[in-house]
Amino acid sequence: MRTPPPSRRKETRRVWTCAPLAFLALAAVSLAGCGFTPLYAAPGVSPGLAAIDVVAPQGRVGFLVREDLDDALGHDKTATPSWRLDMAVTQTRDPRGLTITDVAERYVLGVRVKYALTDLSTGKVAHSGEVASHVSYDAADAPYAGIAARQDSQERAASDAARQIQLDLAAWMAARAKR
Repeated sequence: MRTPPPSRRKETRRVWTCAPLAFLALAAVSLAGCGFTPLYAAPGVSPGLAAIDVVAPQGRVGFLVREDLDDALGHDKTATPSWRLDMAVTQTRDPRGLTITDVAERYVLGVRVKYALTDLSTGKVAHSGEVASHVSYDAADAPYAGIAARQDSQERAASDAARQIQLDLAAWMAARAKR
């Protein structure tokens, strides 16, 4: 096959470098025409999420869920909250992969969070829900490695549960703002 002259190669390269920009422009135009609105662009979603005071339930996992939610919701500690989020956290730990000596090689940590969002001006529950997260971790022979693996799994499960709650609350606030 013959190699194109140098001037032709530059033109080909220019077309391929402009193609992604053309695609992005086309995608932006098509999304604008269909009425697509990003979730956090809906009026009242971001300020509404920042005005939620998250109440931490007892225990390490409850504390981790609250910390993750405070970060995810952008909680403004200087502002007076409009909402209060109460949670109840339950945790399970199930052995998996039993050896011949009936010792577990892996565990599945389950975290279930029931939550209720209360409007502080009326004192009524405005929204409630429940999320679940399951993560697995290896059982270690060394005691400290086992503790570290379990704590890491608690952090991952708490983070996942907090993300699910954040998405549910944002969707609820976006739907509420459209009314």
